[in-house]
Amino acid sequence: MEPMDWLKNEELLRFFHCKKTEMSCMENPHTFLSQLRDHDLIQEDRYKKVSRMKSKDNIRKGLYDYLDWLERERSQNVREFWSCVFKETILNQYPTLRMLRNSLMDGSFHFDKQLPERVETEESDEGKRKELSEGEEGEEKQETSVKKKRKLRSRSVCVDEEEPAGPSAQMTPRKRSKKICFSSPLKKGGENNIWSWPMYKFQLPVTCGDQEGTLNRDRLAKGEKCIVVGSEWFTPNEFEKFAGRKSSKNWKLSIRCMDTTLGQLIKDGHLTAPKYKGGCKKAKKSLFPSGHSTTDEEEEERAEQQPKTSHVSSRKVFRVTCGAVAGTLHKKRFASGTCGKSIRTETSWMTPVEFLEVAPRQTNASWRKHIKYDGEPLSVLIEANILGIHSLLCNCRLCKPEDEDLESEKNDDECCICKEEEGLVMCDDCPRSFHQKCHLPHVEDVILRDNGLWMCTFCIFRTSRGYLYSEELEKEATMLCQISKCILQCQYLLLCLCSADEEQAFAANPCLYLNGYSAVIQTPMWLGHIADKLQKNLYQTVGEFVTDVQLIFSNCASYNRDNAEFLAMGNRLKELFDREFKSVFNISE
Repeated sequence: MEPMDWLKNEELLRFFHCKKTEMSCMENPHTFLSQLRDHDLIQEDRYKKVSRMKSKDNIRKGLYDYLDWLERERSQNVREFWSCVFKETILNQYPTLRMLRNSLMDGSFHFDKQLPERVETEESDEGKRKELSEGEEGEEKQETSVKKKRKLRSRSVCVDEEEPAGPSAQMTPRKRSKKICFSSPLKKGGENNIWSWPMYKFQLPVTCGDQEGTLNRDRLAKGEKCIVVGSEWFTPNEFEKFAGRKSSKNWKLSIRCMDTTLGQLIKDGHLTAPKYKGGCKKAKKSLFPSGHSTTDEEEEERAEQQPKTSHVSSRKVFRVTCGAVAGTLHKKRFASGTCGKSIRTETSWMTPVEFLEVAPRQTNASWRKHIKYDGEPLSVLIEANILGIHSLLCNCRLCKPEDEDLESEKNDDECCICKEEEGLVMCDDCPRSFHQKCHLPHVEDVILRDNGLWMCTFCIFRTSRGYLYSEELEKEATMLCQISKCILQCQYLLLCLCSADEEQAFAANPCLYLNGYSAVIQTPMWLGHIADKLQKNLYQTVGEFVTDVQLIFSNCASYNRDNAEFLAMGNRLKELFDREFKSVFNISE
């Protein structure tokens, strides 16, 4: 069904009115003009005048003048206009027109009812044009291309591998995820295990007697001072003495997290801890312990360092570099230097050999030697059996991929926002993947039923930012802008924050999992709530959106005054938002 079959002339005309500038910015509009001339929608003299122009600025101005004339003088032909330019041959040449058609098809063409009234200069047309209904509801969204939802193929496993080479071991497509990304860590029917929540992936609240502190998981695993009270760090033994429980001499029983002893958490695998003897010893700088014979003292020190090796062994993602080029290596995608696109950069997935080739002055080099993790070459991870190279006879989908497997390797295996798998919608222009409800705007089911290409908000913003703001703006003027005119920029900014919040620490309502939070913070705010308001078009100005975002950071600073780690996380996101906000709106210093 064509969009014109179920849209009123008033809707098509308003859509035309708001999209004139975008159409006038199309590159090489001569075919576009020829199509209009063939359908008698442009006068011959005007067609020749615009076609003869050489300057891009003059062409854009001339094309805009024609579209403006068409709206004023031939508004009754707006349906014929859209039918004319939505022919497949024309859409293939002009991506802008395809995005406009897609926005009509998926319903994102509606506009905010408080758009300012248009001032007409020609009185002769006033009686011919119909007034647009003031009660029409809707919102102006970015133009999104039509989307297909690829079936994610599972990857088979090498016999000697511990982890699957792909997301699943079956050939059936994944089911669409019903998970909404901006939800509480508490799952329906799940247990209230605070140590398993994303908020506490790095640290846990602990008590010993009447003393309260915060336990850092990584420091505990390394055998360092891991419990902070105020600004002072303690080992578990020292914290036990600090709490007046020196006589207990068993910190695993005397120190608790939510009425559960640390010993029980260690036993259940929620925590990793070495032996603490007479205080704290720092971990060695070497990545792995050597294999030569050692003295008793060296054996004791090695026992202290074992958790670090275990920590590296359990990792699934490694930050790697090759010269000035950086990326992340994903263990489950790794097969060998040439098989399995296991290294993710900002723009694509690559094999180790391909990653080596993009680094300057690294041609004909060894990927095992020149690609490094934590300053050590990848050969160290391979020798420690942390990365396993597949056999030359391996027939898994990483080593012997089919066309569909190669296609699925181009995109991430987890959602860019919530970091969960399954039910993903994949961008055709970048490696990112999303759940339907995680992306902004939400990816509606009607889009998934089409076989066309789909671009995420990151890519749409990147391709369109060239004509959004060419001149510098003042921050005060930007804050007063109607958000309906800046919805793409605001959606992009919020997705940037959600993607950077890797631990989902700011995604859900903090009152649900932080005891006493509402007593300290009067107006809680979180990323999921802002996303819902953006999706439902509840903001009127850019300033209202920015105020809510800044409220997250101010709340974080107030609540985490004695929590340096979470304070740093909030400051990092704040700096990211401030930097991107100035760049997106081209705000002068």
